[in-house]
Amino acid sequence: MLESEQYSRNNLMDFIQYRPLDIEICDVTLRDGEQTPGVAFTKEQKLAIASELDSMGIEIIEAGFPVVSEKEKEIVKEIANQGFKSRICCLSRAVKGDVDAALECDVDIVSIFIAMSDLHLKYKYHKSFEEMLHCAKETIEYASDHGLKIRFAAEDSSRTPIDRLKQAFKEVETEYKVQYVSLADTVGILNPTTTHYLVSEIFKEINTSICIHCHDDLGMATANTLAAAEAGAKQLHTTVNAIGERAGNAALEEVLVALRVQYGIDRYDTTRLTALSRMVSDYSGIIPSVNKAVVGQNAFTHESGIHVAAILEEPLTYELFPPEMVGGKRNLVIGKHTGKKALKGIINSIGLCLEREELCALIEKVKVCTEEKNKSISRDQLERMITQVRQETKTTEKGEEKFSI
Repeated sequence: MLESEQYSRNNLMDFIQYRPLDIEICDVTLRDGEQTPGVAFTKEQKLAIASELDSMGIEIIEAGFPVVSEKEKEIVKEIANQGFKSRICCLSRAVKGDVDAALECDVDIVSIFIAMSDLHLKYKYHKSFEEMLHCAKETIEYASDHGLKIRFAAEDSSRTPIDRLKQAFKEVETEYKVQYVSLADTVGILNPTTTHYLVSEIFKEINTSICIHCHDDLGMATANTLAAAEAGAKQLHTTVNAIGERAGNAALEEVLVALRVQYGIDRYDTTRLTALSRMVSDYSGIIPSVNKAVVGQNAFTHESGIHVAAILEEPLTYELFPPEMVGGKRNLVIGKHTGKKALKGIINSIGLCLEREELCALIEKVKVCTEEKNKSISRDQLERMITQVRQETKTTEKGEEKFSI
């Protein structure tokens, strides 16, 4: 690996045949993310998140669902009129009144959705597929006549017969020339193989750009999103910290870093990811798990003596990418697994130096303390221990001098 390389590249990608990625990101934190139970962003919070997404280079921001309330409509409109480089999208049912609300908000794109799975047709709509497609077409025609760009989204695509999806997408493409068709894995049933198959089948039939919207019920939303991109999906849907309905969505931070490491797509400012994650965590009240990929508290935390010793010489030994790439910080933790070499390196890194006898005494104190209290040692605790070891060493030396006299 060249010294100039900032992260480890997945060289196995050289042996895999896949379609070159042509992608854009549509972040849906402000809409699907806000559908997380108990989450409701204020106008100021939504504007702050949207501004960060725009600064990061996200192409499309789904700002909300305007018909939900007058306040929601007001917020979506304000976001749409901020002058962001990001295009602004909003959600709409296959109802003309929803499109009217979108028009009042000055959005660039309206996402008109219907479900076409047997389950949703029978138990949610109580209508046939033909009836629902007719509703969608009428709404799409209305939105198109009013100058809106359109994303036609199939809710519960992953449980809808593929031929039914092909028929619906082909008809709206031919009749209305919509800008996007969208596949939603609404209950997170897909895996990377079936995601690739589904997107490939649609890709073969239509010329319209395909979107993919994955949920994380089985923990595969990010992997499925990348599989969709390899199969030809253009627009990838994400949320910050993977928040969203039930188990959430594909995580923005994971998708962006994966695009960079796996495929060399580096046009997004990933250095803002950790700060954005903290912002959304603060606003939503949902703290990412400590071992959350990319932005979790432990993402760049190391305790094992073997690991820390190697990290101190070359961080890439145990880090796929440096914390600075995502605006994070490395944290070397002292605990029961810390070895002498690692401890010495950590002490030196904070500007201190110990003699061999002092280091040996300190490592023993560290082992005893961490095993008794069952937790790692903070920097303040370490510095107090060092002071204690030095005092004990001096006392011992004075005793030896007195004895020799």
